[in-house]
Amino acid sequence: MLWSGDGVLVIGVAAALPRAEARLRIRAAVREAAARWLKMDIEAISVASTPGTPPRLLLAGRAATLSFSHDEGLSLAAIGLHGPVGIDVMRVQDISDWFNLARDYLGPQAADELAARPAAQRPLALAQAWTAREAALKRAGLQLAEWNGAAPACRLHALALAAPHVATLAY
Repeated sequence: MLWSGDGVLVIGVAAALPRAEARLRIRAAVREAAARWLKMDIEAISVASTPGTPPRLLLAGRAATLSFSHDEGLSLAAIGLHGPVGIDVMRVQDISDWFNLARDYLGPQAADELAARPAAQRPLALAQAWTAREAALKRAGLQLAEWNGAAPACRLHALALAAPHVATLAY
């Protein structure tokens, strides 16, 4: 377990696996963690996933929301009992075209804030801003798109992860 509060549980699985295997492993870990967290029989818990819709955790007659994120060597999942959740994980890395990327997807204010930072701090700050945006969009049920001036309203929580990863939970 990485974090828990307000009816939300975040878990992670660290393993360098092919994406399909990572997806299976995090789904199994979600069921195990939910069973312990909710003191339920694991057989009464399943993950429902339909392409184009957010995944759900089925809990013996009720459902919880789920969000998954994968990056090289790490898979994260967030379970929300009281409403939608979003999670995103990213490897901190130097991106040569960071300004255009930030302007196009995070907005002009975020791009200007990143430009004001020392170059050595920029990769971490960009990854933090990116995961916050992506998690908020996932929580709102929206796909990543170029900046349109709107930011979904939600609570954000930066997760404490070992370098080189950063992650943000939106709930």
